[in-house]
Amino acid sequence: MTEIDTPRKKGWFGRLKDGLKRSTTALSGGISDIFVKRKLDATTLEDLEDLLIMSDLGVTVSQAVCSRLSKSRFDKEISPEEVQQALAEEVANILRPVARPLDINTGHSPHIILMVGVNGSGKTTTIGKLARKFQLDGKSVMLAAGDTFRAAAIEQLQVWGQRNAVPVISGKVGADAAGLAYDAIEQARQQNIDVLMIDTAGRLQNKSYLMEELSKIIRVIRKQDDTAPHSTLLVLDATTGQNAVIQAQVFQEAAQVSGLIMTKLDGTAKGGVLVAIAEKFDLPIHAIGVGETIDDLQPFDADDFSKMLVGLK
Repeated sequence: MTEIDTPRKKGWFGRLKDGLKRSTTALSGGISDIFVKRKLDATTLEDLEDLLIMSDLGVTVSQAVCSRLSKSRFDKEISPEEVQQALAEEVANILRPVARPLDINTGHSPHIILMVGVNGSGKTTTIGKLARKFQLDGKSVMLAAGDTFRAAAIEQLQVWGQRNAVPVISGKVGADAAGLAYDAIEQARQQNIDVLMIDTAGRLQNKSYLMEELSKIIRVIRKQDDTAPHSTLLVLDATTGQNAVIQAQVFQEAAQVSGLIMTKLDGTAKGGVLVAIAEKFDLPIHAIGVGETIDDLQPFDADDFSKMLVGLK
């Protein structure tokens, strides 16, 4: 088994800290405003819960933090740092069980990864970054342009294929995505490819059509390998806030998602949505993205993320 390579800690911490700056500022600034020289009473608890919910941490997490503080510190003065610490611990408790690396099983030939997510989530860019990381780990890679609805999606994947010098299986706009996936598996086997990543369309305007198309792709893939897809990865855009929760629900129903990758955490003040998704769906979080370079997509660390999210690191 192999997994996404682990970066040098210092460089990644710096990028993660910079990337989460907007989320951190919103949370830590709000907590400081609420708890400067104030006792923990019903009013401050209500203000804190509102802040956490507005930060997209989710109602369950927000209530758990407030309940914990209420039991230990009610009617006592409490510092913003104490609140941040309690929040970081509560968030980490939720995230630790789902922080799991993306494993590639070398027993599969190839290991088939189905990539899903809405248009604009950073899905195609994530495919390109993963392809490069697999290559650095000594794996051969093939890409399949299964988003046949958009010419731009096909062209973008071809560009990533050229950058990484990996083959890209593609067809004309409007071609049958399931048939293309079938052909890609055949070619991957002929070329002894280790990892095949299949891109898919992400249109939510017609939910039933999306589900039908993904179901068809999966059925066709299983005609080639009844254990596939071996990974079904959902790419979510953190800047969409609570819409990311809705997307997770739709794609889980349509494609039985096996793991998550969240992108664009550097572009939002609501990075806490990752916590809400983890609590609601209990799906492995394999990696997060905080920038455009390949090194900005890295394995997910629950403790580091939790501390940086609330401004403790």
